[in-house]
Amino acid sequence: MPRPRKGPRLGGSPAHERLLLANLTTDLLMNGKVITTEARARAVRPLAEKLITKARNGDVHSRRVVAKTITSKEAVHRLFAEVAPRYEDRPGGYTRITKLGPRRGDGAEEAIIELV
Repeated sequence: MPRPRKGPRLGGSPAHERLLLANLTTDLLMNGKVITTEARARAVRPLAEKLITKARNGDVHSRRVVAKTITSKEAVHRLFAEVAPRYEDRPGGYTRITKLGPRRGDGAEEAIIELV
């Protein structure tokens, strides 16, 4: 998992940021796309791509490494059974970020992060 950056974080503390990114990645793997803020989408992209790359290997060690980050057994199974085989011959770039514009309530820039 990426090391939390110095300075302002997405969720407050480094632990909260790690959990936030793990939950967003879980939702991305389960649903195929997530609508969130642009900053969160940019932060979750490297984590999701690294986990998909690990899952392409398909062995037990990779499954355990992924399970450290994603706590949902259903999401881990879906990653290894459905998502990873789809990208078997793709060298990277498994996600796409599409900007949506400002959110109505607070004006934060929204984006969709989805699996290609």
